[in-house]
Amino acid sequence: MTEKSVPEGKTGQAVAAQTETISAPPVSPAKKKKKRKKIKRIIILTVVVLILAAGGFGLWKLLFHEEEMQILTDFVYRGSITSMVEGSGVARAKESASITLTAGGKVLDVYVSEGDFVHKGDPLYRIDSTDAEAALTAAQKTLSNYEKELNALYDAYDDLTIKAPYTGKLLDVKKFSVGDDVSVGTPVATLVDDAKMRLTQYFSYAYEDSISVGQTVQVSVPAAMAVLPGKVEEVNKVKRIAPEGSVLFAVKIILDNPGTLTEKMSATAVLKSGGEEIYPYEAGSLEYNRTTTITAKVAGPVEWVGLLDYAEVSAGQVLLRLGSEDYEEQIASKELQVQKAREDVEDAAEALGKFNAVAPIDGTVLSLSISIGQEVAQGTTVVNIANTNVMMVDAQVDERNINYVKAGMYVDLDQWGTPYGGIVDSVSMEGKYENGVSYFPAVITVDNPDGTMMSGSYVTYRLVASQSDDCLLLPIQCVKYVDMGGQTGTVVFLKAPSRPENAVDLESVEVPDGFYAVPVTVGISDTTNVEIKEGLQEGDEVFTQYLSQSAYMSGW
Repeated sequence: MTEKSVPEGKTGQAVAAQTETISAPPVSPAKKKKKRKKIKRIIILTVVVLILAAGGFGLWKLLFHEEEMQILTDFVYRGSITSMVEGSGVARAKESASITLTAGGKVLDVYVSEGDFVHKGDPLYRIDSTDAEAALTAAQKTLSNYEKELNALYDAYDDLTIKAPYTGKLLDVKKFSVGDDVSVGTPVATLVDDAKMRLTQYFSYAYEDSISVGQTVQVSVPAAMAVLPGKVEEVNKVKRIAPEGSVLFAVKIILDNPGTLTEKMSATAVLKSGGEEIYPYEAGSLEYNRTTTITAKVAGPVEWVGLLDYAEVSAGQVLLRLGSEDYEEQIASKELQVQKAREDVEDAAEALGKFNAVAPIDGTVLSLSISIGQEVAQGTTVVNIANTNVMMVDAQVDERNINYVKAGMYVDLDQWGTPYGGIVDSVSMEGKYENGVSYFPAVITVDNPDGTMMSGSYVTYRLVASQSDDCLLLPIQCVKYVDMGGQTGTVVFLKAPSRPENAVDLESVEVPDGFYAVPVTVGISDTTNVEIKEGLQEGDEVFTQYLSQSAYMSGW
C-alpha cells in the first residue's frame, strides 16, 4: 500500500475527507443482538448493586438506631368517661343450711320431699335418737357437777375476805398478826347490832286481851336512869307457872338504844289499857337486837387485819383478809372445765335436735337423702335447704375503682344469656392479693323470686363504678408512670415552645425534643381514655408514642 501525501494547510480537511471516504466494515445482525444483551446485563447489574447498597444502608441504620422515628401526638379534649367494673362469679343462695348426723339411727318419719318449700320451724323428719338423748343427759349432769364445784370455789375464795355481815359493834375481838395461819372455824370476833334493844316480859293471863302487837310501852332502865318508849313486837301465849301458881304469857318488846344501853341491863316495861297500868310479873334483862359470832370459813395466812374491840363497823366492811394462791388456780382450772362442759351440752342438744329436725330457715329442700325405715350412719348429710329467693354473687373490684364502688349501687348480671338486676350489698375495705393481682371483695344481692337463677351457676356482672362528665381526657398511652423522688408519679410529655413552669426533670427517661415532662393528676379510666384532673388544659398537645418509618414497609 502506497502512502499518500497531504498538502500543507489542508491537514484537517484531508482527515475529514478520509473519515468520510474510509468507513469500517459493515456489522452483521447477529453481532448487533449480542451487543444489546450485554448492555441489558450491565443495566440489571447496576440496579441490583443499587438495591443491595440501599438495603445494606437501611440495615446499618437499623442496627445502629439511626432510623428516623415519627412522633405521634394527641390533644387534650373535653368529654365524658365511664369506668366499668366487670367480672364473673358463682351464684349462691343468700341463706342455706344443711343437717349432718353426729350419730347413726333408724328413720321413723319423713315429712318433706325434695323441691318442697318449708318455713323455719317446720318439722322435717324423725330418727330414733336413744344414743343422742343419753349423750345429752350425761353432758348436762357433768355440767351441773362442775358448776356446783365452781360455785363452791367462788364461795371459798370470797370467804378469804372476812366482812361484817351487818352494821354493828365488834366485841370479843381475837388478836391476829400478818402471816398467822388461820384454820377453818377459828373465831374472829363477835358482832352485835345494838342500835335497838330487846326485852322479854311475862304478864298474867288476866291481861291477855289487853296486850297486842304494836302497842306502845314505857321501858324503865334503872342503870341508865331512863324511861324509854318501846313497842310490843310479839305476843307469845306460852304458859309459865310462877312459884305462886300464876299462869304467865310472854311479850317481846323492842326499843331504840340512845347509846347508853347494853346487854343484861335490868329493865321493866309498863303498859296501859283502859286507863289502867299493867305491870309484868318481874323485871327482865335487855338483849342486843342481833348477835353473830364471826368465824373463818376457809384456811389461809393472814394478809391484812382490821379488827378493834368495840369498833363500830358497817355492813360489808372488811375485817380480816386471808391469802391463798391455790384457790385462784383451782378456779381458773374449774372455769375451763365448766366452759368445755357447756359446749358439750350445746353440741349434744344440737345433735339431738338433728334427730327430730325442724327447718332452720325458710327455703326450698334442695336434697333429701333419707326414707322411712332406712338405717343412716353417723356423718350422713340428711337434708340441704336454701332460700333461693335472694341470691348472692361474689365480685372482685379492682383497686383503682374501689373508692367508687359503694353499697346500694345497681349491677347488671347475666346467666347463660338471661339478664338480672342486682344491688351491691357490701364492699370490703381490706384488699386481697392473688396471682399478682390486688382486688377488694364485694357482694352483690340479686332478687330471684321465680327461682330461675340457680345456686352454683356461673354469672357475669357489670356495673358503672364511676362517671365523669365534661372533663378533660387523653388516651391512656399518653400518661407515663415514672419514678419521682422514690415514688411513682404520673406525667405527660407536653409539647411547648418553652419550658413550662410545672415541668420536671426525669432521670433515665428520655423526653422527645420540643416536649417537657409535666406532672398530672389522673381520675377514672376506661379501656382507652383516662381523666385528667390537674396539670393540663384543653387543647394541649402531648406525646403519645414513637412510630418508626419501617412500620410502613411491607417487608424487607
